[in-house]
Amino acid sequence: MEFSLLTFLYIIASITFIVGLKMLSHPESARKGNLVAAGGMTLAIIGTIFLYRDAEMPDGLRNYGWIFGGIAIGGIIGTLAAKKVKMTAMPEMVSLFNGMGGACAALISLIEFNHLIHQLDGLTQLQNFGEFVNAVIEVKGITGTLIVIMAGLIIGSVSFAGSIIAWGKLNGKIKDYSFNGQHIFNLVLLAVILGLAIYVIGWLPENASLLFYGVFALSLLYGVFFVLPIGGADMPVVISLLNSFTGVAAACGGFLYNNKVMLTGGILVGAAGTLLTILMCKAMNRSLANVLIGSFGGAKTGGAVGATDQGHHKEINLPDAAVVMAYANKVIIVPGYGLAVAQAQHACHELEKLLNDRGVEVKYAIHPVAGRMPGHMNVLLAEADVAYDKLQEMEQANEEFSTTDVVLVLGANDVVNPAAKSDPSSPIYGMPILDVELAKTIIVNKRSMKPGYAGIENDLFFRPKTSMLFGDAKKVLQDLIAEIKSI
Repeated sequence: MEFSLLTFLYIIASITFIVGLKMLSHPESARKGNLVAAGGMTLAIIGTIFLYRDAEMPDGLRNYGWIFGGIAIGGIIGTLAAKKVKMTAMPEMVSLFNGMGGACAALISLIEFNHLIHQLDGLTQLQNFGEFVNAVIEVKGITGTLIVIMAGLIIGSVSFAGSIIAWGKLNGKIKDYSFNGQHIFNLVLLAVILGLAIYVIGWLPENASLLFYGVFALSLLYGVFFVLPIGGADMPVVISLLNSFTGVAAACGGFLYNNKVMLTGGILVGAAGTLLTILMCKAMNRSLANVLIGSFGGAKTGGAVGATDQGHHKEINLPDAAVVMAYANKVIIVPGYGLAVAQAQHACHELEKLLNDRGVEVKYAIHPVAGRMPGHMNVLLAEADVAYDKLQEMEQANEEFSTTDVVLVLGANDVVNPAAKSDPSSPIYGMPILDVELAKTIIVNKRSMKPGYAGIENDLFFRPKTSMLFGDAKKVLQDLIAEIKSI
């Protein structure tokens, strides 16, 4: 009866994961979808704690103190961290939480390997050959179990180490680092890891435990060198890929414990992360093979053109910018990381409403990799209650720029850089961008003329139709609102 009830709870939880994931595809239902999936996970956790039974634990889980103590500590830390984090630091938190998931999967593999070795050690104490054969048969699917354990260890360890490096790179504590032969080193290291794993699985030598922990250490090392040389402009791809790694590692845990809900959740995360990675690669003109090899998008010297080579930029003052926008027919706002840094999303929405009241059509153009993680700008604007139908994806926006009077670029840089189309020597050459240069007037708000995250100069800033409006995005928008109101 208890097993049937637990299975029923797992089915319900799995359904909530699928429904929640579907709801996450639209901003208007995303919040509810997150709560639905969280409710299903809560149901699965409670069911496992009180209803789980097997041959080794016929009375179920009895170490409730440890279980609820861990839940309480983790819940408190997670709640406080989530409440205190700023929207600009959300990518770091996502990367950090993802790393914790990978660490959990790796720890499961460590524990289950030691448990399996303990079982096998017990077999060596049997003197009678017939008893030995029967005991070996009782250790069901040892090769399959070892494969799953190794897969969970390697993928989880790479996800954990890589996510921690990504977290450090996003908050500026860790710099890009690479050396000659980085690709070859990564491939050789990966080959050694896989070779050792195959040897342990196929032959299970006497020093299997030592080799197993060697695979663990090398996997952590690979995770570090996998992410360390990657440039910040490519970090959204890495976060998405590491997220899929964690999902696959969690699914391995589901196989080990024959836990359907853990398996379902891991598969959904792994599949969603993989699909998102492919979309991010397409948006940044990167191949998935380059992502898997690592060491892409790092610092490059080619394509960086100094301001002195491109001429001089021109500036626009607030009154003139206000007049241009107030008397426009159509305005498209392009949000970027600078908007997030200034926490100017609410001021931006206020500007949008003010222009709408004056009969100006206002839309937002969202590049797939604007910000520091997939969907960063969508989340930011949703926080300010910007209507979803105002947000246009890159393909839609590019069709409208030619009929747009004013484009207001707020803190975006690389995603509007024409060098991606015109300069083959540029590190971002081939990356799809927002064609803002097609508009009649472009106003770019930045703090300074410093290059963007890719570390290259933006040719857009020196074009005749572009004017620079320097300052903190929030203050500039507030002053711009005041100027428009006075017209």
